[in-house]
Amino acid sequence: MLQNKIYQNFLKEILTTFLTIVVSLALIALTVRAVNFLDLIVDSGYPILVYFKYSFLNLFGLAPKFIPLAFIVSLIIFILKHIQDREFIILWVSGVKKIKIVNLFLFTSTIIVFLYLLFSIYLTPLALNKSRQILSNDNFNSFLPTVRSDKFGDSFKGFTYIVERKVNNELENIFLHDTGNNLKNLSSSNSDSSDISIFAKKGFVKDRDIFLINGQIISSKKDRLENELIEFKKLKINLGNFITTTIKQPKLQEISTIKLISCFLNLNMNLKICTNDSKKEILPILIRRVILPFYIPVITLICSFLLLKTPRILSNKVTIFIYSFAVLILTELVIRYTGLNPFLRITYIIAPIIMMLLLYLLLIYKFNMETKIK
Repeated sequence: MLQNKIYQNFLKEILTTFLTIVVSLALIALTVRAVNFLDLIVDSGYPILVYFKYSFLNLFGLAPKFIPLAFIVSLIIFILKHIQDREFIILWVSGVKKIKIVNLFLFTSTIIVFLYLLFSIYLTPLALNKSRQILSNDNFNSFLPTVRSDKFGDSFKGFTYIVERKVNNELENIFLHDTGNNLKNLSSSNSDSSDISIFAKKGFVKDRDIFLINGQIISSKKDRLENELIEFKKLKINLGNFITTTIKQPKLQEISTIKLISCFLNLNMNLKICTNDSKKEILPILIRRVILPFYIPVITLICSFLLLKTPRILSNKVTIFIYSFAVLILTELVIRYTGLNPFLRITYIIAPIIMMLLLYLLLIYKFNMETKIK
């Protein structure tokens, strides 16, 4: 009973440290990227609420990337702490076998694997897809934030603009150019083949409307050489129905795992992503989502060599961390080529099973050797 209580406390301590580290790393990364997110949202004229929603959903995309690293660090911190406090020595003297502690580490790593799978298979693709939909479905709040003095703006599809000077909501020397038929109603021919340029001396912005004063509209038809010139004293342009340049089609990373598997197995060829070229990209994504987390127990066993009494090369804490981190980096690098090389693909899938077996047997052998030396 006492041992079970100790194991429960150990498990709680490792998981608490792990959650603290993974949340901290994700928040730090999110803070760094938040500036880019803010530029993306504000420059496109979206309300600030969209920024917070977008940032929160992207947190689910960042967290899984830090799960393996956070677990390595938390496990090494736990082992070194209890070695330093001599708590492990008390356990060994009381008859607790080291392999039981290793089994506890493996059980903990199993929890982490399921957590990783929950994120990679379901939560992360869902959150990334939702974040894109927020930008796709939410209308921009105001045109004004997208305008900057002497800088071209292209927040809308087929619509480019630049102003010489911007003071509050007032604009001077404005140039607008439309190639996306957004302003075809300003041409007398109302033709879809017209490119429209607008020059105005002054103007101002109110929410989604631009009010232009004293300017010209030049409509150039692609099938004719002459241009149409219309002068105006005041012109109102509503941008509420303009299409933003936000990506509408989901990326492969945003597609649900079930749809990716269906596409790869040719079970659902109606999906736009199901092409011969995309299948080479789908396989590494599926392997990253489903197979990569099973390398976490491998890293766990490598860290377990810290329990060895003799400070040899393999049990040195710096070396252990290097080995663990190297496995983590290699698993990420090799994934990129699994879609091209069948042998590499099969090796990547079966490698964690073989490595776990060999490392576990090696640990048992090392622990038995320590017992015989005593």
